[in-house]
Amino acid sequence: MPDSHPHGHGAAHGSAAESQALLLAGARLTDGRTVDVRLSGGRIQAVGTAGSLPSPAPSRIDLSGYLLLPAPAEPHAHGDTALTAEAPGPVSYTADEVQRRATEAALLQLGHGATAVRSHVRIGDVHGLAPIEAVLQARRSLRGLADLTAVAVPRLLTGAAGADGLAMLRDAVKMGASVVGGCPDLDPDPTGFTEAVLELAAEHGCPVDLHTDGDDPARLARLAAMAGGLRPGVTIGPCGGLSRLPLDVATRAADRLAAAGVQVTCLPQGDCAALERRGLRTAPVRLLRAAGVRVAAGSGALRDAGNPVGRGDPLEAAYLLASQSGLRPAEAYDAVSAAARSAMGLPEIKVEAGFPAELLAVRGEAIAGVLSLAYSRIVIHRGRVVARTSAVREYCDSAVAVALDLPRQGRMEPGP
Repeated sequence: MPDSHPHGHGAAHGSAAESQALLLAGARLTDGRTVDVRLSGGRIQAVGTAGSLPSPAPSRIDLSGYLLLPAPAEPHAHGDTALTAEAPGPVSYTADEVQRRATEAALLQLGHGATAVRSHVRIGDVHGLAPIEAVLQARRSLRGLADLTAVAVPRLLTGAAGADGLAMLRDAVKMGASVVGGCPDLDPDPTGFTEAVLELAAEHGCPVDLHTDGDDPARLARLAAMAGGLRPGVTIGPCGGLSRLPLDVATRAADRLAAAGVQVTCLPQGDCAALERRGLRTAPVRLLRAAGVRVAAGSGALRDAGNPVGRGDPLEAAYLLASQSGLRPAEAYDAVSAAARSAMGLPEIKVEAGFPAELLAVRGEAIAGVLSLAYSRIVIHRGRVVARTSAVREYCDSAVAVALDLPRQGRMEPGP
């Protein structure tokens, strides 16, 4: 059974490890080359043909049989509600419980390869700011293992009830929530909600990440008009409702979003509990991409009310985009890596010298095979191995197995 083992704890250990060199030997790249990659100081120091790099590195990992990729990122998680689907009674939102869930969820996603996670956290109601305080504490405890970002998600921002929500949203930003969000669809005045979020974001220089079903083209047009030019940027999702609109209407909406620079995060693995379910359909990814919208893919619910069997696996999201939404495998992986990082405001990653050492090695030879059978994985964050999942496939001894030379995933040597 696959198992993930994070190596190291805390920021001090992470900083020390980042200064050490690590050689990744014999890795295959998506262009077919087999290379050695040397990491140092949290970045890719050199990439050369296999055996060409002298190795002063104290650590070396043999990546023969592995495809080396830029690490994926998770742009749409819900750490405060994760892992609650089988709770025996009412879900607890004490600080300790939320911190435990958010930490465990981030580590599960790290094991899948996501070295950065954006977690949408509900504030207000009876729980106040406690959930986001707990997620921010989880972020601090994960430093050196994974980068966790908190999105403050108020329920209401307009009318008499919304005044408290707006005050709480301001407090959440002061506490350390670096993104502002929410669900305009659930407010009595969706346009007023969006205006309030965008004004606060402009005041504090924060990105915006809003939940919306996207089934109201007039509302999307207003959002695009208000969001155009806002920096550091606006992301919306999961936008499954766009798939239910007539083609010409959806195309015009996509054109407006593209012109405004609004990015979309879809959820191929299912919905999240933040929105009322109106039919589980993924956003029209090909239509959005054709219009010029940057489309990322997230996991959404991780074993909570939104999806009791959610895995939180970016490669599963990419697999679904390739198998069900008609994207080519490389385009599907881009949605969970480069596009996801763009939506989160993170630096670009390439397997080239000078780029951050945020990498994922997956047993396989090409993107299509990796998305189909992504069992064994090695995750690298800031230049060091932070998680490893090893799968061993063996067949019983038989004349048929020997004659066909059936593939086996061999056992790996222990690594750092």
